[in-house]
Amino acid sequence: MDTWTKSELDKIAKAEELEIARRRRDGTLRNPVTVWMVRVGDDLYIRSVKGRTGAWFRAAVASHQGRVKAGGVQRDVTFVEANAAPNGEVDRAYRAKYGRYATSIVNTVLTPQARAATLRLVPREDARPISRATSRAKKH
Repeated sequence: MDTWTKSELDKIAKAEELEIARRRRDGTLRNPVTVWMVRVGDDLYIRSVKGRTGAWFRAAVASHQGRVKAGGVQRDVTFVEANAAPNGEVDRAYRAKYGRYATSIVNTVLTPQARAATLRLVPREDARPISRATSRAKKH
């Protein structure tokens, strides 16, 4: 499955933040990083406020694979550089979702530097949704 379900999109989009963990070469996950995310149509986008030099962004681009968690949804994903992202729409989505915060905070994801570090989250075709019960069982 290389698309999000409507339920997944709705739940993730309602969440305030998203946890991302990139996958190491040996398949294990690194510690998660919390980021803001927005939905535009049927796509989910994240940006690095530090631009392309941000540590989590560089790691995500290098590995291309990881796991995201938000709104009760946990899913393996591919990180796709969104060079052709609809930046105007993504900017509007960030303003709409996080506009209650100070402009100086929201503007950190609207800079040219952050725009150049936009990733689209694509569910992995070879990965099934991970239930909370499954993820809890793996921790023990």
